[in-house]
Amino acid sequence: MDGRICIEKINGPFLFEDKGTPAEYSAGLKVAIDRGWLELHESCTYVRMLPAGDDLFA
Repeated sequence: MDGRICIEKINGPFLFEDKGTPAEYSAGLKVAIDRGWLELHESCTYVRMLPAGDDLFA
């Protein structure tokens, strides 16, 4: 799927397993996008790892 990750693979574990809040999730996603680690698909249902984030999530 062109390197895309379904957003539910991130938000589900964060919110339900790690017990993060929706505000923390949104803030973390925004930071990752702003720093160039992730790219959010226009549909907002997928993200793609960018080269700047490769080492962070390996």
